[in-house]
Amino acid sequence: MNVAGENVVSATYRQDITRCAWPKSELSIAYHDHEWGVPVHDDRKLFEFMVLDAAQAGLSWETVLRKRESYRQAFAQFDPAVVARFDGRDFNRLINDAGIIRNRLKIQSAISGAGAFLKVQEEFGSFDAYIWRFVNGEPIVNHRRRHGSIPARSRESDRLSRDLKARGFSFVGTTICYAFMQAAGLVNDHLVTCFRHPESRR
Repeated sequence: MNVAGENVVSATYRQDITRCAWPKSELSIAYHDHEWGVPVHDDRKLFEFMVLDAAQAGLSWETVLRKRESYRQAFAQFDPAVVARFDGRDFNRLINDAGIIRNRLKIQSAISGAGAFLKVQEEFGSFDAYIWRFVNGEPIVNHRRRHGSIPARSRESDRLSRDLKARGFSFVGTTICYAFMQAAGLVNDHLVTCFRHPESRR
C-alpha cells in the first residue's frame, strides 16, 4: 500500500478502466485505486491521515502525496505516542525539514494533535472506535455521477469538526474533516462510473 514506491505505481497504473476524474499523475492514480475510500480501522493509519489532511490545508493533495514518505520519516512512522513526546528540538528539526510542509502552525498542530489523539484512545479504547461513531460504524456510500457534485462538507463532517475542536485538535475545520472522512473510508465518494464504486463491481 506504499503509493510512494515506483514499482507499485507502475504496476497499478491501468488505462483500460474507468476511474474518478481527479487523479492525474501515476502517484495520485495509485492512491485513488488502492486507498481513497477504503475503510481504515488502524489507529496509526488514522493518525497519518489526520496529520496529512491538516497539512493539505490550502495546498493540493498531490503536494502532500509527494511528501508522504518524508512525513513518515519525520513523524516517527506516525506513531502518536512518539509524536506526542516531541519537544523543542524536534520542532526545530521539523521546521528545517525540506521534505515536509514547513508551516509552523501545521507542525505544532500535528504534535499537539498527537496528545489529543492519545486522550481519545484512552477514553474510547481506540481512535477507531471513536471516529466510526460519526457514521454509525458503516461507510456512507454516495452515488454521485459528476466530480462537481461532491461537496466540501457534510452534516457528519460538521459534527466531527466540532467534536475534535472540543477535544483540543486544530486544523480540523469541516472541510478538512470531510477530506479525512473520504481518505479513511468513512465516506465513499467514488463516482458510480468508477471501478472503485461498489455499484460498478456488481
